Amino acid sequence: MQFGRSYEEFEVGATYQHWPGKTVTEYDDHLFCLLTMNHHPLHLDAHYAEGSTQFGRNVVVGNYVYSLLLGMSVPDVSGKAIANLEVESLKHVAPTFHGDTIYGETTVLDKRESTSKDDRGVVHVETRGYNQDGTLVCVFRRKVMVPKQSYLDARGGEQPGRPVPKEPAARD
Repeated sequence: MQFGRSYEEFEVGATYQHWPGKTVTEYDDHLFCLLTMNHHPLHLDAHYAEGSTQFGRNVVVGNYVYSLLLGMSVPDVSGKAIANLEVESLKHVAPTFHGDTIYGETTVLDKRESTSKDDRGVVHVETRGYNQDGTLVCVFRRKVMVPKQSYLDARGGEQPGRPVPKEPAARD
């Protein structure tokens, strides 16, 4: 299974469809809100959301949707990354609700070699998230520093740090 890409493997214009999707539960949303100390009632209080908002129900906190999509993109985009350099833009286009399933895809917008180190490059990507109906809910652009194959080869290849299994000791 592929986990990220080297600089040479990225092609401008390529789109990677991330799989599988993730159905967002009330638990997921509430846990993320509580972990990040976002106690806005729009996300946590069903009674408030029903009577005091245009949606009539809880809305999933946007940073969870962004984080979910970012995580979905790791095997296709940043699994080998040296650094995430920048999030250039982030737009929440439509609300996500408990029970919605989010799917993501990332398109390579541009890539360039590093100007300071010849063993890496910078890839500019746009990730889009859709719900189960195909409605765009979130879009963001970011720049990721990724290794060239020479960087990976010098550090152990595709799975650096992976130990070699030892045979069990013989028993008498």
